[in-house]
Amino acid sequence: MAARKKKPAARRATARSVYFFGAGKADGRAELRDSLGGKGANLAEMTNLGIPVPPGFTISTDVCGRYNAGGRRIPRDVWERVRAALARIEKTMGLRFGDPSEPLLVSVRSGARVSMPGMMDTVLNLGLNDRTVHGLARGAEDRFAWDSYRRFVQMYGDVVLGVPRERFEEHLDDLKRTRGVRNDTELSGADLRALVGTYLETVEALSGKPFPQDPMVQLRGAVAAVFDSWQNDRARRYRQMQGISSEWGTAVNVQAMVFGNMGDDCATGVAFTRNPATGSRMFYGEWLKNAQGEDVVAGIRTPQPINDDNRSPAQQGLPTLESEMPGPYKELVRIYKRLEKHYRDMQDIEFTIQRGKLWMLQTRDGKRTVRAAVKIAVDMARERLITSTRTPSATSSPRGCPRHPAPRPGSSS
Repeated sequence: MAARKKKPAARRATARSVYFFGAGKADGRAELRDSLGGKGANLAEMTNLGIPVPPGFTISTDVCGRYNAGGRRIPRDVWERVRAALARIEKTMGLRFGDPSEPLLVSVRSGARVSMPGMMDTVLNLGLNDRTVHGLARGAEDRFAWDSYRRFVQMYGDVVLGVPRERFEEHLDDLKRTRGVRNDTELSGADLRALVGTYLETVEALSGKPFPQDPMVQLRGAVAAVFDSWQNDRARRYRQMQGISSEWGTAVNVQAMVFGNMGDDCATGVAFTRNPATGSRMFYGEWLKNAQGEDVVAGIRTPQPINDDNRSPAQQGLPTLESEMPGPYKELVRIYKRLEKHYRDMQDIEFTIQRGKLWMLQTRDGKRTVRAAVKIAVDMARERLITSTRTPSATSSPRGCPRHPAPRPGSSS
């Protein structure tokens, strides 16, 4: 009798798929950029250095390949690990995801191994719904909670459910005209609560289904949307222009939200450890009190200098971070010096201050002009940060370095 052929063993993922970081320890490190993506690798590295980073986890780039090969479905074993990592965030933050009294909210962001700015999708304030918004209000104020909810519905509706962003903006503009105000900040909590209702009705009318109220359903949808964004038209064109392989995939970073817009003891900002236009050895950047990054991009408020050394003519009279929040500023200076020494290159950093506590959201090698690249290399050699066999990244922004870089959308985590 012929021997029966053995069925091939089911293929199982052997590599780690979910990497946790938080409370001073991380599963990953900088050398794992190919698996963690640039953002996830640097979040892990900062955590291991003892730098204050909101806890979170990174779903590896390998999962992006499995997701696409499996008919755009998140593998079951990965989702089990996601649930376990989320429980660790809850323990670290002392909050629970979906808790109507004190909810944990998270951000969901992409993270390829090379920077692809603006090409893929992000969702902030995930975990808000008709119940948790009241718990968020109890911990802060009514207006903040409803403003966070309307931002979330707009972002999730656009990124995950395919509702055009313009439809939300039209409703916002209509409300401002009705109230006779020019800026979002002039709308009351009651106004924003009514706007959320309009947004939810818009989502149901245009997507054919109600906005998801279950936070775990929200999370699954956002993770899938980030994986899908690797294949969107913007990302495809960018990869072709930059010679980036489509096989690399993107990681997904899920991280506890921290807020720069909860009050006057909160802020958000971006900085370079050296001047990216000239290469001068000066701490260079901008910040905004009681704000999220998209407020700056919208041009509603003029960003403020972090110190007097990089004040522009348009910023005369605006208070600096150094003068307004000397404690967090002093800690930020200590951290940026440590990061530059560790990476041995000029760093582009993002930060949020929530109720006086500084949180670091990102670090990466900073874009710079050719002129700045030369000066930074020479100066760092003199400072013995580098040797002739290792020079900083001589990269320059394709659009040049702005005189004053603005905080990017979502920099409140």
